[in-house]
Amino acid sequence: MWSEFKKFALKGNVLDLAVGVIIGGAFGKIVTSLVNDLIMPLVGILLGGIDFSKQEYTFLDATIKYGAFLQTVVDFLIISLSIFLFIRFLSRFKKKEETAEAAAVINKTEELLAEIRDLLKENQTAISRTEGKNE
Repeated sequence: MWSEFKKFALKGNVLDLAVGVIIGGAFGKIVTSLVNDLIMPLVGILLGGIDFSKQEYTFLDATIKYGAFLQTVVDFLIISLSIFLFIRFLSRFKKKEETAEAAAVINKTEELLAEIRDLLKENQTAISRTEGKNE
C-alpha cells in the first residue's frame, strides 16, 4: 500500500497540482491586498470618500456587511480574469507546440512515402530489365 501511495504522490500531475495550489493561495493573498489596499480605496475616493470595508447595514440583530462583500466580488473578478488570461496564454503556447509536432509527423510521413515510391520505381525498373533479358 505504501509503494502504491508513493507512486501516486510522486506522479507529475499530483506534484503540479500541489505547486498550483500553493501558488494559487499566495496569488489570492496578493489579489486580496490589491483590492483591499489599492483598488477599493481609490474607488471610494472617486465616489466621494466612501470606505467600502466599513459599509454595512444593520437589520434587527443582524449586520449585513455589503462593503466587504463588494470587495470579495472584486477579488473574485480579478482572480478569475487572471486565470482566464493565463490559461488562454498557455493554450496558445500549447497549440503552437502541437502544430510543430504535427508538421514533424507530416514531414516524416512524406519521407517514408518518398522512400516507398523510390523503392517501387527501383523494383519496377528491375522487373522491366528482367523482362527485357527474357525476350
